[in-house]
Amino acid sequence: MNSNKNKPLSDVKVRALLVIEVLGRPPEHLNEVLEKMCNKIAEEDGVEVKEKKIHEIKELEKKKGFFTNFAEVEVETDNIVTVSGLMFKYMPAHVEILSPENISLQNNDFTVLFNELTRRLHGYDEIARVVQAQKIMLEKKLKEVLEKQKSGKAEDKADGKEDKAENKTEDKNKDKEDKKKKK
Repeated sequence: MNSNKNKPLSDVKVRALLVIEVLGRPPEHLNEVLEKMCNKIAEEDGVEVKEKKIHEIKELEKKKGFFTNFAEVEVETDNIVTVSGLMFKYMPAHVEILSPENISLQNNDFTVLFNELTRRLHGYDEIARVVQAQKIMLEKKLKEVLEKQKSGKAEDKADGKEDKAENKTEDKNKDKEDKKKKK
């Protein structure tokens, strides 16, 4: 019989496999990034890295010049809430709970888990709203700059036409004066 069956969530160690994937270039940079991420995971409170494997770098078939790689990181955490924290912080491509097979969740455990989930979602929502507002402001500024450039070019063209017309008039007047002088 599973000894974790009736333990509260906060007392159950959770073993999980996280698959962390990265994409980019240059290819040698990918292994460095994965290594740093694995080290940061190991430094998290309530987390022990049991095993890690960084795989071979592969070039993307559809986007030449871009590379991908992934690491499998097996962790043991103090509880399921810590696993959810790792999910939000490191955004793994895949999470597999290895043990325990059964976890008894109590009302308070759900509350902690849902509140953490809600807090994180609100944080991401706030970031998305700020980025959206910044995007709108940048679009307005870009539109203003482009309109100024267009009106500046139109003014330059108009000024150029006026200058040409003035130059033609001046040239004609000079020609008349030269003719008078010659007579």
